[in-house]
Parts: sequence; structure tokens; C-alpha cells
Amino acid sequence: MTESRSSGPRENRIQSLRTAFDVVDELESRGGAGVSELAESMDLPKSTTHVYLQTLRDAGYVVQEGTEYRLGLRFLAHGGRIRQEMDIYQVARPVVDELSRETGEVGTLGVEEGGKRVLLYSSESPDGVFDNSPTGQFTHMHWTALGKAMLADLSDERVHEIVDEHGLPEATGRTVTDREALLDELETVRERGYSVEDEERREGIKAIGVPIRTAETDGDVAAVSISGPKSRIDRDFEEPNLVDTIQSSVNVIELRFQHY
Repeated sequence: MTESRSSGPRENRIQSLRTAFDVVDELESRGGAGVSELAESMDLPKSTTHVYLQTLRDAGYVVQEGTEYRLGLRFLAHGGRIRQEMDIYQVARPVVDELSRETGEVGTLGVEEGGKRVLLYSSESPDGVFDNSPTGQFTHMHWTALGKAMLADLSDERVHEIVDEHGLPEATGRTVTDREALLDELETVRERGYSVEDEERREGIKAIGVPIRTAETDGDVAAVSISGPKSRIDRDFEEPNLVDTIQSSVNVIELRFQHY
């Protein structure tokens, strides 16, 4: 197979490498697939799809089980190593654990990368309701409390760039999909210091997020949130009190970061 290079605004890109990563993304979204299924979903010839799968298998990134292919654990090795090397993860993890224990809900730590919210860590209390979001999950920023808290810490120019690149797709009927409405909400987040996710990514789930602000993060954008069933969050917590609890945890993270 030849390595073609695309031209135009993104010249000097290896198209076959881009396709290989598209294969990886499609396998992830499907939880595994056979050659025919993958070829049809990606609109590729079966022979070409087979070559990509066999190459990825030989490199150790895809596992073949009979006629089915799935992603291998080598990706976990890379992601785990990268996370371990992040100072924000090392500093925030025990604080998020304590926040989860104190509130009885799921505590999460997120960072921004490429205009997406990355779930860097989650801590589930015995009574917490986890929504099966895997560590490392990338989602649109406007879907989540973590993402909106981080967007609010960015300039409007950067927010526009993210929206231009990724759009404002809908996850539920409550998702903000209008650019001006999002900008208005982000201004509110800046004024009050926290964001709210009210069934905007998943029905029945509510979350409150607070941005982490410290110069020592070298420009990284991060946030902490608490999430749980909307009925319980609304019933058990007065919003200002819950925000104060999250903010106290963020203050500890910011203070520890200064001395890390």
C-alpha cells in the first residue's frame, strides 16, 4: 500500500496513517468488528480494511479473536504512562478521592486537549452512581460541567475556535447547541465561579464543575466536578453548599500545586 499525502490546507499529511487512526476510532466505537462490518461502516474496500487490521494486529495495537478484531491493551500502557507523568493528576487524585468520600457522589478530574474534555480521573464513593464513562474518554466540551468550567477559563477567541472545529452537536434534548447561548452561559460561569451540567450529556445525570486555576499548570486547563443522579443532587444538596465543598477541594489542589 502506498503512502499518499494530502494537499491543500493540510499538506504534508500521510493519508494512510490518518486512515489507520480512523480504523482505531471505529473499532473503539463499535467495541470490535469483523472485516466486512468495518469496511462497510468506513466505506473502504474489504481488502484494504484487512490490510490495516493485520498491520495493527502485527504491531500489537489490535487483537484478533476468530473473525473479530478489537483494540488491544497496548493503548492502556501508553495512556497510563502519560497520565502518570502529569503533575495535575498526581496532585489532584487524592483530593478528588476525598471529595467523593465527603459528598457520597462521583468526583472527576478533567483536562482540555485538542478542544475536547478528557476524563483524566474519576473516583466513585460506595453510594455514588457512575455513568460508565471510561477514564480517558474524550467528549465535546459543552456537554459536561467539566468542559464548561474549562471553556469559561478560555478566551472567547479560543472558544470560537473550538466551536468552529468541533461544532455544538446535541447529546440530549437539554444540550446547548447555539453558539450565542453557550457564550452567555460561559459568562455566567465566569461570574459565579462554577458550571452546571443538567442532563446535557446523559439524561438523569447532574454535575457541578469548578475550574482549577494556577500558573504552575504551564497553561493546561483543568477542572473538578461532582456528578450524580439529578434527583439526588437536587434533593440532598443546596447548590451553594455543594459548590463551596468543590471549591475547597480545588483550593487544596491549587495550593499543593504551588509546592509540588
